[in-house]
Amino acid sequence: MQLVFPGVFLIIFMLLFIVYKSALEAAHVMLAVPFALSGGVFLQKLLGYNFNGAVWVGYIALFGTAVQTGIVMVVYLEEMVKKRMQERGEAFDYEDLVQAVKDGARLRLRPKVMTVATIVASLLPIMWSHRQGAEVMKPLATPVIGGMISSLIHILIVTPVIFLWLRQRELERHKRQTTKLSQSHAP
Repeated sequence: MQLVFPGVFLIIFMLLFIVYKSALEAAHVMLAVPFALSGGVFLQKLLGYNFNGAVWVGYIALFGTAVQTGIVMVVYLEEMVKKRMQERGEAFDYEDLVQAVKDGARLRLRPKVMTVATIVASLLPIMWSHRQGAEVMKPLATPVIGGMISSLIHILIVTPVIFLWLRQRELERHKRQTTKLSQSHAP
């Protein structure tokens, strides 16, 4: 697990870097992992499960799901920003950016809550089970349930805020370049 765990992180980061062509964007989406980890560790500690192979597998599944939902949120936010930019053209400003991010996050609210609810509802019977194999399955399900709940908070609140911050920096950089360009062409 000492090799698999970091390997999973590295592969996920490399794939995100390839998709976004930016280490900053890849890191932004990867922030879903520590938030998911916190919820998983909290529930694992609360229920008294030690780290074992099943728990590690649960964390790997959780990280994949957390990153996937982070990617989908960023896609929704990006689409709303592009739509708003097309509508407003050169008049696009910080207030438009904020509104686009709010609209994108609101649009993603129901699907994210449904995703988390489905995952949690599907794993709760495992948590209540006392049948054969439950001693292996309960530790596997624990980090996924705890992590999905904390991931929900991250994806709905933290991801849009960081997205807004990153896009605000891009918008300011674009405005500065446009201003410099127009000043250099002025008579």
